[in-house]
Amino acid sequence: MASDARSMSATTDDRLERFRTAERAFWGHYGLAPTERSVNVGPSGGRVRVQEVGSGEPVVFIHGTGGSGTYFAPLIKELTGFRCLVIDRPGWGLSSMVDYSTGEYRSIITGLLRDTLRALGVSRAHVVGASIGDLWALRLAQAEPSMVDRVVLLGGGPLTAEIEVPPFIRLLRSPIGQIIIRIPERAGMFRKRLAGLGHAVSLDAGQIPDAFVDWHVEMSATTDWARNERDMVRSIVGRGGFAPGLILADAEQEAITQPTLMVYGTADPVGSVDVWTRFTRKLPRAALELVEAGGHLPWYDDPVAVGRTIQSFLR
Repeated sequence: MASDARSMSATTDDRLERFRTAERAFWGHYGLAPTERSVNVGPSGGRVRVQEVGSGEPVVFIHGTGGSGTYFAPLIKELTGFRCLVIDRPGWGLSSMVDYSTGEYRSIITGLLRDTLRALGVSRAHVVGASIGDLWALRLAQAEPSMVDRVVLLGGGPLTAEIEVPPFIRLLRSPIGQIIIRIPERAGMFRKRLAGLGHAVSLDAGQIPDAFVDWHVEMSATTDWARNERDMVRSIVGRGGFAPGLILADAEQEAITQPTLMVYGTADPVGSVDVWTRFTRKLPRAALELVEAGGHLPWYDDPVAVGRTIQSFLR
């Protein structure tokens, strides 16, 4: 039995090293080499990994289902003068999973972010969210206004009742999701998913690097992100749509007074320009910037322009 335990430990170490090797290569593609640390958060002492790049005003990055925090690399390359704090959401990258069924989703995510910032010694920061990370960013701004300076939202997310549950998330929640999480991801599969998220033009033009695809495939092979994300999805999506309390009510939107910038790709299938225009009008201090033919991860379609826009806004 001791031999079996050593074998399992060696296998885990090998998987971890494969993941780290692919991750370093992806960061290195952009000339970046972040430091990292893990902080304990929440009443159960969950572990959240934070990668850090640069120095200056703190900016917290919260990712969506397109990848762990590392997928912000091409955007971070374009930002200067900021202390970029890149969070792996629970169950992603090297962060431990949490049980989202133990309480109200908005309270759980707000508590996780608040505890993470406090553990990092950050009392106030800009917050950048992507996809469902948009919701995390706005919930923190709503619940802890003194901790949030400016907010950037990238790509569609479940923020308004007009937005339906994305098809991939519906599949992940359904019984078919049990099959999906067992299928090894391949480069071709991931490229097709990116095309479905509105990035076909950028893929055809060679703008999305192989390093991103290679890293995502390795992450899928060596971590349990798909299983963990399905567990989270099943706690926030019901048969009829998003669970009550997940969508921001009008009064909640109107109470978010931090300057907010939405950078949205016109080819993003999650939402539409009309929906996001109406959404920004309900926020007291919000603006919408469009990336023509951009997809759900707009900083991959035009990283220089998106980075310049965000840099100017945060300054």
